[in-house]
Amino acid sequence: MTDTNTDTGNAGTADTADGALYYREISELVPLLASGEISSAQLTEMTLERIGAVDQRLGSFAFVAADEARLRAQESDQRRKAGAPRGPLDGIPLAIKDIYDKAGWRTEAGMALRAGQVADDTATVVTRLEDAGAVIVGKVHTTEGVYTEHTPPFRAPLNPWDAIRWVGVSSSGSGVAPVAGLCYGALGSDTGGSIRMPSASNGATGLKPTWGRVSRAGVVELAATLDHVGPICRSARDAGLILGAIAGADPRDPTASLQPVPEFGTEMPTSLRGVRIGVDPSWSYRDVSADVEQAHRAAEEMLRDLGAELVHTDLPDPTQAITDWFGVCAVQTARSHQNMFPAHRDSYGPALRELIERGIAMSGIEYDELLQRRLIFKGQMEAALAPLDGVLIPAMSFIAPPVEKMIRMDDETTAGVHRFTVPFTLSQLPTITFPGGFTTTEGGLPFPVGLQMVGSAFTERRLVDIVGAFQAATPWNKKHPQL
Repeated sequence: MTDTNTDTGNAGTADTADGALYYREISELVPLLASGEISSAQLTEMTLERIGAVDQRLGSFAFVAADEARLRAQESDQRRKAGAPRGPLDGIPLAIKDIYDKAGWRTEAGMALRAGQVADDTATVVTRLEDAGAVIVGKVHTTEGVYTEHTPPFRAPLNPWDAIRWVGVSSSGSGVAPVAGLCYGALGSDTGGSIRMPSASNGATGLKPTWGRVSRAGVVELAATLDHVGPICRSARDAGLILGAIAGADPRDPTASLQPVPEFGTEMPTSLRGVRIGVDPSWSYRDVSADVEQAHRAAEEMLRDLGAELVHTDLPDPTQAITDWFGVCAVQTARSHQNMFPAHRDSYGPALRELIERGIAMSGIEYDELLQRRLIFKGQMEAALAPLDGVLIPAMSFIAPPVEKMIRMDDETTAGVHRFTVPFTLSQLPTITFPGGFTTTEGGLPFPVGLQMVGSAFTERRLVDIVGAFQAATPWNKKHPQL
């Protein structure tokens, strides 16, 4: 893991020696599948072989469903031969975080208490992926109960760029697998940054939609009004394609929005003329590392070159909101574990146990005060974003730290990883995280620097277009770890 490979190579065969097809984007595979240059069966077999060769070291997958994946791939090829493909995801190997039920598969959610627990039903989003023809190759690891720690008997995945560095939580496997060429996208989820932290830490592109844009039916809950379902991929264009397949109203989840789902195509705009992007220096430049600031300023220049107008904006101070997020998360997590926790307290890891006990101890009046402040903060954030097409901010205050530092997380580190994430789960607004540049670690390894584009409610298509144009003009999302 010493070099960065940006060559996409020859995509003409399924067994290219340089592994170029492992790193193709979904949108690039669509014409290859349509022309018959490659079949879903070939693509799936290559993916399964890649998982077998690489993931023993990285540990991103909880389990692989090879036989079922092969069957789904054959069905996709038959549909294509009959001239009836189901769309751009038909035949594409994807993975799902181990919090999404699929009937007959284990859903363990990183918890020893759930080990071996098999789902009776299938989550709405998984059904929608299958209805779109996607080939689900297996489930990828998450932290205990979708919170912050990997606990035994489950292993923590390794960062494909630098094994000593953090992979992010809780969608850890979802962040690693697409970047390592083990699938072409993965479903993650985000309660406080769990799509954005793994995307930033691994150099992926992750889309956290507006709360309610995607059904949560059949999804293991952490904190109901903070949980967001979304994809982690290699590009904004691919993230949009997956979101387009899984989003929309759902009778199984009355909180899923009735807002119409925009169409996400395989083409991205090349110009951002007429687009207004906000920058708040107090958010973007204060208390961030030099490499994050450098990537941010370079991204601003590129967005200007693409025709966007960058304007000064004033986002609300997130300090109190960050503190309040922990309280809201604690109470809602205590509710979601109320039937299991009392009898099994000692089987919980320390982080999740402490969170639940904090929620149990909070009074109704204290919690209501949090909710009132949350509504005010959400309104302030919506007002700041309303006149803009997006706001550019960092994904974290620094690049992913060494794992050891995250295990002994001090107050500064805690603030640095939550400062740019929890305000947008608390306010339920959409953001897309993407690699905005690269730096070099102390060990001399190339490492991604994550940025975010934040938007008003239900503006996911606009965010995808902005970041898609940026990615078409820059190399950062096309860089891959040498494995």
